[in-house]
Amino acid sequence: MVRKIAFGLLWLGFTIYAFVLAPPDRPDTFELIKNLSTGQWQGINPIVVALFNIMGIWPVIYSAVMFIDGRGQKISAWPFTTASFAVGAFAILPYLALREPNQQFVGKKNILLKLLDSRVTGVALSIGAAIIIAYGFRGGDWGNFAQQWQTSRFIHVMSLDFCLLSGLFPALLGDDMARRGWNNSPLFWLFALIPLLGPLIYLCVRPQLAETE
Repeated sequence: MVRKIAFGLLWLGFTIYAFVLAPPDRPDTFELIKNLSTGQWQGINPIVVALFNIMGIWPVIYSAVMFIDGRGQKISAWPFTTASFAVGAFAILPYLALREPNQQFVGKKNILLKLLDSRVTGVALSIGAAIIIAYGFRGGDWGNFAQQWQTSRFIHVMSLDFCLLSGLFPALLGDDMARRGWNNSPLFWLFALIPLLGPLIYLCVRPQLAETE
């Protein structure tokens, strides 16, 4: 119960901060989002472009764990993972607050679960993330990004969302490792403490989930 309350309070605090305390929206926010979504990146700081695209990879990483975890829950995982493509941690936190510990997988994997459980998915996500990160670091202007972080609610909250998604992944990682026979593995800390790359490495190397009758 303490765990559920903690996630609920974290969701509430993040929501209040994002809409009340974060820097105000800039007039060009909608235009920026439209250009980022349609690939019109001319004149946009590559760091912002990279961060925006990384926020599209995070929901797939969570889907690769949550859809399997949801098999043993009273609530379905798909509404939360689907919403996370648009609102990130705002959708993940309610699932974490409502779920129960689940270290077993019962039944067969459907096509979606086989795809999400495949190491090929992890490798493809890792390659995509590496390309995006390289793009951001190669031409990015960190001084400009810092200035935008202080003056743009969209960029400010998106950055915090990235940090929050990095910090929340261990809440699902332990049970997923246990379902695969990795109980009390010291590798947990490798996957948990390295932002983004840790979860990606995990998806690339985790044992396949065993099916049961």
